[in-house]
Amino acid sequence: MPHQQLRMIDANLNRSSEGLRVLEDVARFVLNDAEFSQRLRSLRHGLAREVRVPSVRLLSHRDSGRDVGGPHSRDNEPSMGTTSLQGLADLVTANAKRIEESLRVMEELAKLPELSAMLNSASFERTRFAVYRLERELISRISRRDKAERISGLYVILDRQFLAGRDELDTADQIVQGGARVIQFRDKQSEKGEMLLVAQKLKALCNRAGVLFIVNDYLDLAMAVDADGLHIGQQDLPLPVVRRQLPIDKIVGCSVTTVAQATKAQNEGADYIAVGSIFPTTTKKEATVVGVNMLKELKRVAPTPLVAIGGINRNNISKVIAAGADAVAVISAVLGEKDVKGAVQKLAAEMDLVKGKCQNQQKT
Repeated sequence: MPHQQLRMIDANLNRSSEGLRVLEDVARFVLNDAEFSQRLRSLRHGLAREVRVPSVRLLSHRDSGRDVGGPHSRDNEPSMGTTSLQGLADLVTANAKRIEESLRVMEELAKLPELSAMLNSASFERTRFAVYRLERELISRISRRDKAERISGLYVILDRQFLAGRDELDTADQIVQGGARVIQFRDKQSEKGEMLLVAQKLKALCNRAGVLFIVNDYLDLAMAVDADGLHIGQQDLPLPVVRRQLPIDKIVGCSVTTVAQATKAQNEGADYIAVGSIFPTTTKKEATVVGVNMLKELKRVAPTPLVAIGGINRNNISKVIAAGADAVAVISAVLGEKDVKGAVQKLAAEMDLVKGKCQNQQKT
């Protein structure tokens, strides 16, 4: 077999294996996902078995010192410097492309008559397409993880029916100024065209303020305004359907009243869980009241952020935070007040106070 072809096999096998190891470690250490990490490890080990050339033989033909494409050949070319990575998504993309390109080289080499007995073109093609799918999933998980980590603090549901004609944009501006971290737009009655105009303005305001903007129920509306995510209930579109339709960087929250519903939502890819109604509420009279104990139980088993909702106000918000809620969703406790900004500030301050106490207790 020609010396040059063995060098090509060696180089591309190394590139693809190294890239897979990077992705494997992202899944393992960043996402803390054992199953995802194992899938990547299996690909890496399987790739080594696909090359039916003794490793000693490949090493015998390696000549890194005189490789015309090695790093030493670019020492005097400043324009060929190291590519700058802006974050984990860039890291995943760069290494996935490295793997995919290397696998394509191996796939084409395997078509040569003198190499067909040692390399299987179809196997490298299958692995390449598997990496395409894994790249998409990793980028999705990382992008959503960054947004999901922002599900904390006060989560205000801007319900147009509760506003009863008050200006949505002015109210949202007060909510943002008060310190809310998430705004959910909810409208159960208006025409979609009207809702679209309002949602577009709210999305722009949230963007400027660095606040997450979530749309309730309507997948088409969330996509039309490029919302950060969608919130669904048990009677809405199934979560797997929503996940297939939404862009891969959008988060999905799901309302639950039981541990079984929460487990199902997490298994199907929910980025956060809203549990409630924690207390009786006048906003949604038919809501099932689950109590603070349900929140405590879910905190023990749910790795995703938990949003407590239902009947929460300044008098009971401390109980909800002490029970482990990552965020608290409110409607009337904010929209029912004349001073919306002040109401948000007071609730946020109470949350911070209780969280600080809980953290101090854990330290001692």
